[in-house]
Amino acid sequence: MKLNMKIGSESLIGDIVRTNYSAARVFENHGIDYCCGGNIPINHACSQDGIDENLLIRQLEALLERRDRSSEYIENLPLTELSNYIVETHHGYIHDTAPFIREKLKKLCEVHGDHHPELSEIREMFDTASVNLLLHMEKEETILFPYIRDMENLKLNEARKKMKAEKMSSPIHQFREEHQAEGDRFRKMSEITNNFRVPADGCNTYQVTYRTLDEFVKDLHRHIHLENNVLFPKSIKMEEERLQKS
Repeated sequence: MKLNMKIGSESLIGDIVRTNYSAARVFENHGIDYCCGGNIPINHACSQDGIDENLLIRQLEALLERRDRSSEYIENLPLTELSNYIVETHHGYIHDTAPFIREKLKKLCEVHGDHHPELSEIREMFDTASVNLLLHMEKEETILFPYIRDMENLKLNEARKKMKAEKMSSPIHQFREEHQAEGDRFRKMSEITNNFRVPADGCNTYQVTYRTLDEFVKDLHRHIHLENNVLFPKSIKMEEERLQKS
């Protein structure tokens, strides 16, 4: 994929963000999902949400005039290294941060739950999401990412035996659905909290918890983007090329 792409009505949202991650802010400002909804073209997203397509394209074109070295670095990583990057950067972040948020939400419910009943719902949703994400990451690290490594090392037949001769598109479809489910869950959390805005009577723990939740969601968006819009399509393409040669 060219990193100096020309943006048009049919350009896919995920490809634009893949070219320059700064474009994610533009889509977020317009309420457009760039990670789970990255396979949607601009004109479709704009018609769905009543957004001025020409305005959006102008904003994106202005932004993409500047290079994004981070996106260039990601784009040029071999798939095994990209998988490792995702594990170390984003899986590691979830492992480190989820217990902290769970603990703080528990404390908030105990102290502020009577006056803010929405906290119990947020806590329940986050607990469910964190468990689901841990299971999701374990499957990626034990099934998909090793398959990608073996495939990249030209051991396709051995890799396919481990996957029980199943094409990669099948587990990737499941992983995309799991991304969508957790993305929807966190979107609901954001709506309930008015984008994690601390209420007037919120204490310091409230502020720290909501700020960390907001950071958690932003990291999850980039995490899902890297998998849905970069790793998954490039891996499927590589598998198809390897199968044609085998």
